[in-house]
Amino acid sequence: MKMILMLQDSKKKLTADELAKTFGVTRRTIFRDFNVLSELNVPVIHDKYSGYGVMPGYKVPPLMFTSKELATILVGLNFVKSQVDKMLIEDAKGVELKIKNVLPDELKEFMDSLDNRTIVDPFLHFGHEKKEGGNWYLVSSAISQQKSMTFKYQSKGDGKKTDRKIDPYLLVFYRDHWNVIGYSHKRSAIRNFVLDRMENPKILEENYTLEKEIDVESLIFNSNESGDLVELLVDKSIDRAFKANLPTKIFKEKDVSDKIIKVSLHFGNLGFLNEWLLQFGDKVKIVSPDSLIKKRKIILNEMLDNT
Repeated sequence: MKMILMLQDSKKKLTADELAKTFGVTRRTIFRDFNVLSELNVPVIHDKYSGYGVMPGYKVPPLMFTSKELATILVGLNFVKSQVDKMLIEDAKGVELKIKNVLPDELKEFMDSLDNRTIVDPFLHFGHEKKEGGNWYLVSSAISQQKSMTFKYQSKGDGKKTDRKIDPYLLVFYRDHWNVIGYSHKRSAIRNFVLDRMENPKILEENYTLEKEIDVESLIFNSNESGDLVELLVDKSIDRAFKANLPTKIFKEKDVSDKIIKVSLHFGNLGFLNEWLLQFGDKVKIVSPDSLIKKRKIILNEMLDNT
């Protein structure tokens, strides 16, 4: 079924090698699957130059979810509903309602029974006031069409608003806000923009082209070794929590002792990183750079002065 959907929805034909890699099987298995599809009268077509597809106009009959698949969908929807973005929450509720409307009674009862008993991220779900998160759907539309955008952007520092034009590459949700990462025509560089600080966003008729395939990991984690080199000593007791929420990528780590690991990373905003590290108290020690150590001392002294 997944293969049929891929062949039906793909904008281009797929080769046997591509399908084998996607499903983690051999080419021989893919060809056996094609034989099964043929027996089921699925109109698979083949072009020796471009690969396999499904005859235009063929549609898969409506799918029915298993209880496990439905529970998986419910977990995903509840995760979305736990976020702080009002629009996102309303959209998730709409998806949930549409799914319930097409389910047989027994699966609808199953979904209802789990709905209020499957909570993802309770502190975020119950503890934050919901807010407008920006027009993420408009941005996603621009990305899908590879079209440039314009908007007014409010600076976090001085509150000034400036006109911006970007080629949007990636839409990212960081726990409590949407960001778009793309090429800024004003800065002639890749920049990150928070959607709720964007006013009057518009999609232009102007298409942009990509010189190479987008490296999503590099865009998100800034793994191209830009920013300051940061070295930290991390207590292994908080290793999992530290890595799970770290706002960048560790490129090197080694055991210093049976209780301490040394991690190396790059980060461009030391002020933000300094405040983020405070949540771990004395479980994280800054080795370098000296500028980050200085920031740590300043903020600790300010905290002591306010007690």
